[in-house]
Amino acid sequence: MKITAKLTKIESGKVRALGSIVIDDAVKVEGIRVIEGEKGLFVAMPQRKNKEEKYEEIVYPVTREAREQIIKTVLDAYNAL
Repeated sequence: MKITAKLTKIESGKVRALGSIVIDDAVKVEGIRVIEGEKGLFVAMPQRKNKEEKYEEIVYPVTREAREQIIKTVLDAYNAL
């Protein structure tokens, strides 16, 4: 699976970057965020509030390997900024 990431660095609270990924030159996912958490940087997928006012991902990897590949690609792109 080929994943490319395009990010824009920002400083808004804990959010460090916003951007998108493209998977296999076929699917684009916008709304990816790099966030500074208590344990360091992490990648947040696009989310929305549900009826209980809790956030849930609206796009997410199905396998652990896919999630790990997305996280690595996004954080590598962030570190290259």
